[in-house]
Amino acid sequence: MGNKPSGLNTAKALKRRRHKGKWMSKDYVSRVLNLKSKSDPLEGASQAKGIVLEKVQKEAKQPNSAMRKCCRVQLIKNGRQVTAFMPRDGAQKLIDEHDEVLIESIGGTQGKSKGDLPGVRWQVIKVNNQSLDALLKKKLEKARK
Repeated sequence: MGNKPSGLNTAKALKRRRHKGKWMSKDYVSRVLNLKSKSDPLEGASQAKGIVLEKVQKEAKQPNSAMRKCCRVQLIKNGRQVTAFMPRDGAQKLIDEHDEVLIESIGGTQGKSKGDLPGVRWQVIKVNNQSLDALLKKKLEKARK
């Protein structure tokens, strides 16, 4: 038992066997059932706008011992909440609660978190439609609402 069928009229059996085998592959299942876009808070988009709910500090994974500055962001498009990293020195001083931020993927492998930040997959790139990078380099002043 366990041998592949051979001979005449076996195409249907071979096809069924191949089909069953495909469903044992994790990559095939997630692609066919479209699981990535269903679980993705940004729904396949590269960037999304959200409102800062609170600023939090995440502890870095071993062997590092830093407190990474992050914020909880509620996305405008679907109301989902994600944790976004605030990059560079002094970024947490420029981002306040209830600010509108633009977030993008942090660039880890296969859409996962990057570096020593557990569970953080997004980073802030704009605050109130102003580039965070320009604000940090003092090229812009933060707009008052």
